[in-house]
Amino acid sequence: MKKLALAAALSVVATGAFAGGYVEPVVEPVVIVEDTSSSAGGILVPILALILIAAAVAAND
Repeated sequence: MKKLALAAALSVVATGAFAGGYVEPVVEPVVIVEDTSSSAGGILVPILALILIAAAVAAND
């Protein structure tokens, strides 16, 4: 009788431990944000614009 009671107690404890089942952990992906800046530092476009404007003015004279 003691063995039957022990087996019943162990089965109740074991079913409680596995009640939820195994759920694989969710791992969030790592997002790496990089700034894409050039070595010119944003000065290249205004310089090219000034050169084009100076060339247009020189061509009209």
